[in-house]
Amino acid sequence: MIDDKSLENDLFEHYHFKADNGQEPLRVDKYLMNRIENATRNKIQNAVKEGSIYVNNKIVKSNYKVKPGDFIKVMFSHPPYDNLLVGEKMDLDIVYEDENLLVINKPAGLVVHPGHGNYSGTLLNGLIYHFKNLPFNGEGRPGLVHRIDKDTSGLLVIAKDESSMTDLAKQFYLKTSKRKYIALVWGIVNNEKGTINANLARDPKNRLIMSVTKEAENFGKEAITHYRVIERFNYLTLLECELETGRTHQIRSHMKYIGHPIFSDSRYGGDKILKGTIFNKYKQFVSNCFDIMPRQALHAKSLGFIHPVTNKELYFESELPQDFQSCLEKWRNYSK
Repeated sequence: MIDDKSLENDLFEHYHFKADNGQEPLRVDKYLMNRIENATRNKIQNAVKEGSIYVNNKIVKSNYKVKPGDFIKVMFSHPPYDNLLVGEKMDLDIVYEDENLLVINKPAGLVVHPGHGNYSGTLLNGLIYHFKNLPFNGEGRPGLVHRIDKDTSGLLVIAKDESSMTDLAKQFYLKTSKRKYIALVWGIVNNEKGTINANLARDPKNRLIMSVTKEAENFGKEAITHYRVIERFNYLTLLECELETGRTHQIRSHMKYIGHPIFSDSRYGGDKILKGTIFNKYKQFVSNCFDIMPRQALHAKSLGFIHPVTNKELYFESELPQDFQSCLEKWRNYSK
């Protein structure tokens, strides 16, 4: 280790982690890639070269082995971009609102919060423009109780005060909230319903995706998805998926794991023809469907929770967006 604690006075903390008591010796660069969302090997290595990685208040090199109880920090000379949030005028599809919370129907293509490569134009930028003094969650993001992927459409609940944030976050943590998604997946799912219980971790070969790997068994987080069949087409199946846990890319990675990637999901291989005939007419048909829906066929359809103040059970549903409906209609007609 290089003892250089004095430099911290001029730096800003971007991330911090405490290694679990059962942590096996693991290189600090690999440890951080497992823990930091959207981190790449190159990004971590550059941070190491800049002397930005601290373990127990001392700068370390990339080959340092993280041990149980180690306190790891990533420090840079500029504030975290999340702290530089600027409100931006934005049309929000508000499904419900009261003095404690609101429920928003997020369109596909809208990033929920700033992150690597997306520092403006996010839902969070719109929220802080329209709503003042939103409470911070555990990651320092105003109002956000949970999130969904950029190209996933559907419902999100936003907290407007500290008490509501704490209560709603607890409901999600204790798995008492109810979240159901609609997913169009490749292949015929034979069982009418089922449960996928498989830990998820960053894929060791592709840091942009989550996967069920040996690494996930050792260091991954518990992930449980329940599903039931809604409709079957010639080569695809429409599913309702209910989350028991809420991990990054959970439904997308679980569906790939059981051999049914989500239709048009480029990150998990669903943007290729995985089932069907070899005829050019069919290939053209699928290509047209990809054009209609150039994003993963996944929609957060329903959301239920207990109101943090009134204690009344709230339940919301949203219609499938037009691109999803149009894609389904084409497959229905083709199947006929």
